This record gives sequence, C-alpha cells and structure tokens, in this order.
Amino acid sequence: MTISELFKGAPENCSERLDKEKRCYELLNSLGIEFFRVDHEYADTIEACHEVEKTLGANICKNLFLTNRQQTEFYLLLMPGDKPFKTKLLSKQINTARLSFATPEHMEKFLDITPGSVSVLGLLNDTDGKVNLVIDRDLLKDEYIGCHPCINSSTLKIKTEDVMNKILPELQREAALVEFPWVIEEE
Repeated sequence: MTISELFKGAPENCSERLDKEKRCYELLNSLGIEFFRVDHEYADTIEACHEVEKTLGANICKNLFLTNRQQTEFYLLLMPGDKPFKTKLLSKQINTARLSFATPEHMEKFLDITPGSVSVLGLLNDTDGKVNLVIDRDLLKDEYIGCHPCINSSTLKIKTEDVMNKILPELQREAALVEFPWVIEEE
C-alpha cells in the first residue's frame, strides 16, 4: 500500500477532493482543531488500516454502522480497532432489538459515506439526526482518534478531547457510552 508522509491539516489544494471530504476539513478548521492527515490507497478494512496507523502515529478506530431489525433506528459505533464486537452485547446495553449491519444505501442516505469510509465525521452529513452515536469507553482512553474524512483514501489524527468537546457539541450530538470486553467468550 502506498502511504504519504504525515501532513498537518487539510491539503493545500482541495480542488480534486470530494465535497464530503472538503466539508470535514472546513468543520475542523472552523472549530480551530489541529489535526494530522495521511493520504493512501483505499483502506476499507481495519487490517488495511494497520499500515496507515504506523505513519499516522495513532490507532484508527473501528466504525460500525448498525440498524435494528425493522431498520427504523440507526447507530454509529466507535470502538478500538482491535477489540472484538458482538451485536448481542451492544443490543443489551442500548436496549434495542437485535442489531445488524446497515446497508450501503442507508450509509449513503444518512451519512453520505460508502462502506469502508464510515467515520464520526459522517455525522456532519446527518442533518436530521437519524443516527445515534455509541462509543466504547476504552476508545476515550486514547489521546487521539484515527478516522477517515468521509473517504477511505485519507485518514486523520484528531485529539479525542476535540472530538468529544468540540466536534460533537458543534454537531449537536451526544454519545451513549458502552463497554465491550477485550475477550469475548464463546457460548
């Protein structure tokens, strides 16, 4: 995988960047948030992101876009990338029916994101507030959150406190905090 050097801030020339990526940079800049960026080939799995993490100097969080059985409630779950996930454990904590992965069509409709690009920054595009944010508490222990700017050919390094104390309030979002074990015992 080809990975750029670590850059501070947005690209100098954004003319060839997608509008949804530009909106992410505009949001971060408008809030005075310092961030770092690595550009790379499409990295649409957490495994592909491990190489990017070395240059970024931060772990990329796992971002899962989920829905209930009726597809009436949608959830964006952020958690440490290497932590295992089991839908049953989340369903219990947020008191909802069985969860499954939402469709690519729902990702585009609510977050203007395609599979592999899911990110907390996608909430910028959810102007109707249809997506509920859920964060694993262990993610908040890291100084930085690594996430895509709504496209998986770039990855950003943003201070966790800036995500929680600047970005989420600006987007008028609150996060439900949950806890997942690092080891999930088989039933």
